[in-house]
Amino acid sequence: MDEKIQQLQKIIDESSNIVFFGGAGVSTESGIPDFRSVDGLYNQKWKYPPEEIISHSFFYRDTKEFYRFYREKLLPTGFEPNAAHLKLAEMEAKGKLRAVITQNIDGLHQKAGSKVVYELHGSTLRNYCLECGEFYDENIIKESENAPDKLPHCKKCGGLIKPDVVLYEEGLDQELIDKSVRAIAEAETLIIGGTSLVVYPAAGF
Repeated sequence: MDEKIQQLQKIIDESSNIVFFGGAGVSTESGIPDFRSVDGLYNQKWKYPPEEIISHSFFYRDTKEFYRFYREKLLPTGFEPNAAHLKLAEMEAKGKLRAVITQNIDGLHQKAGSKVVYELHGSTLRNYCLECGEFYDENIIKESENAPDKLPHCKKCGGLIKPDVVLYEEGLDQELIDKSVRAIAEAETLIIGGTSLVVYPAAGF
């Protein structure tokens, strides 16, 4: 392992255009469970399979159950960046890392100090009203647990608020795809970490 670390360090030292492509495994050391490991979200017991709950159709079919799961399992509270997040931010500050492309929705790369972060699947820290488009932070979702109907509503128009995350059955933002593919294509070195590379279309990049 030491030899592999040294090899990686040598590659980093000799590169000036690095791109990092990461997934849920990057955040597990911060205490956020991944999806496919033994203790991951997909192996925990719920009334419905997690992949069904976090789908576009389920969001509209059973919004209350969606938010019950979402608040408990996907809304990061009190988590801090780990060594991987901090090192990537440090590499960017030194001018070596050009972009972080992440499948994560926890915002920990930005919290660590990274500036160029392409969040392919959105972020739990952003939420918007389906009626008027007003944006809110994650607190609107947390507070909704105390609402009579347990749902987050816009303070301007009363519309239902939806997390700015890409649910199953929803497509990725084309502009983000273009930026990510361009960054990878132009990279001198691509580092991939914490992802099983089985979720498409991101895995095809």
